[in-house]
Amino acid sequence: MERQGRMECPALPPGWKKEEVIRKSGLSAGKSDVYYFSPSGKKFRSKPQLARFLGNAVDLSSFDFRTGKMMPGKAQKNKQRLRNEALNPTKGKPDLNTTLPIRQTASIFKQPVTKVTNHPSNKVRADPQRVMEQPRQLFWEKRLQGLSASDVSEEIIRAMELPKGLQGLGPGGAGGAVLPAVASALHTSAAPITGQLSAAAEKNPGVWLNTAQPLCRAFLVTDDDIRKQEQRVQQVRRRLEEALMADSLSRAADADPAAEA
Repeated sequence: MERQGRMECPALPPGWKKEEVIRKSGLSAGKSDVYYFSPSGKKFRSKPQLARFLGNAVDLSSFDFRTGKMMPGKAQKNKQRLRNEALNPTKGKPDLNTTLPIRQTASIFKQPVTKVTNHPSNKVRADPQRVMEQPRQLFWEKRLQGLSASDVSEEIIRAMELPKGLQGLGPGGAGGAVLPAVASALHTSAAPITGQLSAAAEKNPGVWLNTAQPLCRAFLVTDDDIRKQEQRVQQVRRRLEEALMADSLSRAADADPAAEA
């Protein structure tokens, strides 16, 4: 980390100083962290922590933690936002709906239709499977193609590589839709994921496709595949443990005034 040095902060009482530290490595390289130091040398990493320490001595409602300046306009905007949220409690909340973009065709009749006549031999017939299951759109997983995740620095994260045994099925080989199809199947169903078991689905997927299974040919997970995946998980856990330890040591060094001197 590159330290810019401590500077006086006129917005806070005399003796308070502000320090900006620029990150030099990792995914967040180039970004900075802001810290404040009391006259006694106590370090503060956030505005809530600063507000708890100062109490009613200083009004921090318009204090901008990153710049170290009082911004009355910002306080006014926050008050207006809180007022709007109080008047409209349903607005401003994040959309936590994780429903996948599957279009289902709803029948206009919720129950079997019975035509009543005077003929004594008439019977009510209903197909239980047709009543319980609604038709689903075929190949809807292709809507998820081209979507990529990104980290905090807006850098696209490389997609995971699937085993060669997982091959797409459907229009154009369902290129790029295999991973979203498998992931969505795991998300929406508790049943085992086997792929399309029917050989007829490869000849005419538009007719014989099993919509409860992802857009891929039938596959089998072997014991060797499981062992390899366990090794990958152990390696990632070791790397995560090392990263957390390095971060903990870095924070301890930042919090120790003697180490800085």
